[in-house]
Amino acid sequence: MGNELTINKDNFVALQSNTDLGELIKPLIKEIHLFDTFIAGTTHLDDKNVIDEVKIDDKLDLKREDNKFDEKAILVLNKKGQKLGYIPEKDNIIFSRLLDAGKMLSATVSDIEHKGSFTKISIGIYLVDF
Repeated sequence: MGNELTINKDNFVALQSNTDLGELIKPLIKEIHLFDTFIAGTTHLDDKNVIDEVKIDDKLDLKREDNKFDEKAILVLNKKGQKLGYIPEKDNIIFSRLLDAGKMLSATVSDIEHKGSFTKISIGIYLVDF
């Protein structure tokens, strides 16, 4: 049985598929561009090799962190779950509120600049909407 619509016993239309649910809803996901910024704190990483693996157009995860220095701290993680840094404190108030309200945010790498021993990673922040 391929992807096909059927009517089940309760007269609901259902999609019969051999595909994972995540793959089925991917076409329904919209990413709404909210803001452009950069990843802060990259010079304070324990393993700086993760920075060397970052490429333009990489998708990144954003996650709230309980942080004694910034109560609105948002971690920026690569798809392996490795810490790349943070959303800058000056930019994180609205995004922390959205995450706290259960909204899903993501980021995409838009530019990478090497400045001596410092690497500036520019990102776009997106609201993931269904």
